[in-house]
Amino acid sequence: MLGVKPMISGSFTEIAPSHWNGLLSSQSAATPVLSWEFLGGLEQTGCTTGETGWQPLPLVVRDDHGALIGAAPLYAKGHSYGEYVFDWAWADAYERAGLRYFPKLLVASPFSPIPGTRLLAGGPPRAGSPREAPVAIHDVKALLLGAIQSQAESTGLSSAHVLFPDHEDVAALKSAGWLIRENVQFHWHNQGYGSFQDYLAALTQPKRKKVNAERRKVREAGVTTRMVLGAEMSDVELEFFYRCYERTYLEHRSTPYMNLKFFQHLRAHMADHVLLCLAERKGQPIAASFFLYADGVLYGRYWGAIERVDCLHFEVAYYTPIEWAIRQGMKRFEGGAQGEHKLARGFEPVKTYSGHWLREPAFYDAVARYLERESQGIEAYVNELEARNPVRG
Repeated sequence: MLGVKPMISGSFTEIAPSHWNGLLSSQSAATPVLSWEFLGGLEQTGCTTGETGWQPLPLVVRDDHGALIGAAPLYAKGHSYGEYVFDWAWADAYERAGLRYFPKLLVASPFSPIPGTRLLAGGPPRAGSPREAPVAIHDVKALLLGAIQSQAESTGLSSAHVLFPDHEDVAALKSAGWLIRENVQFHWHNQGYGSFQDYLAALTQPKRKKVNAERRKVREAGVTTRMVLGAEMSDVELEFFYRCYERTYLEHRSTPYMNLKFFQHLRAHMADHVLLCLAERKGQPIAASFFLYADGVLYGRYWGAIERVDCLHFEVAYYTPIEWAIRQGMKRFEGGAQGEHKLARGFEPVKTYSGHWLREPAFYDAVARYLERESQGIEAYVNELEARNPVRG
């Protein structure tokens, strides 16, 4: 097919940002969390290292002229934290059988349950490197998956996983014999709303009343909110957000996955794609949430507060961002992993996927049976949620 061989690098710094981003820009489901600035920034600020259990092993495919035609954000994982696709039960089963589940291979954007392209394929040729024929995207994706599987087999690793792939990737995974797992997220879709009131009018009366009541509680508590673009974000505002972000993890007796340096890196290198929502009372900030946005899509990420105000989470994480999204003409707002409570606020259930390859045949078969049963439950769950959709048709 191609006279090329996939190569695993030891760092994103070994790949030119322009080559990686050029390939990403040609994808139909590109997202900012697959950009070199995001992935490389995580590594450079110490969030994804061997010490944190996220060893970067970016996988690349180049054509005969050296142009990047395939890539995948590959990691060696020493645990399953920060993935949002839970396989702890599989790890326990391996351990009970006297086998090692960790380390494993993972294709993902760390800490980011945002669906999109994971197997990058078929970007434009590098200047001065014409090709005799266009690259077949499905062939490059198959080449990437084969290389990942070969790496796992040759190093004796238990498994390989691809998290939150797009539909093209799912098709490639199925063709390669990987198992597909389904899950559910909740996304808000802009139905051509001209204002927040238009959005409210599209909800059923009980849900509309609920939203208005929740927003009123925040106003009556003397709290105001505002959105802050990356280019306008001050050090003080970003540091306050991080204080809130850190507090959320500490309240759950956990450690933040990302450090302040990483968020500072995003503001410096992705200013046109980052956004804060700040809540203030008497001129002092009391809560904040952090977002990414690109190509008409808003991505909700992290939230936290230093004071408790009834319904403040809904205002800072959903309502004020939805208002902003409508003003900006955004087509969609992806609110992050899980969260059935989003349904009552006009978000709709959307299936997400992951792909899994397990080296041990007995475990592969057992997981396949488990996923078949789980998929039936997911289908019934989505049908139930759609029947409760508060957006009037």
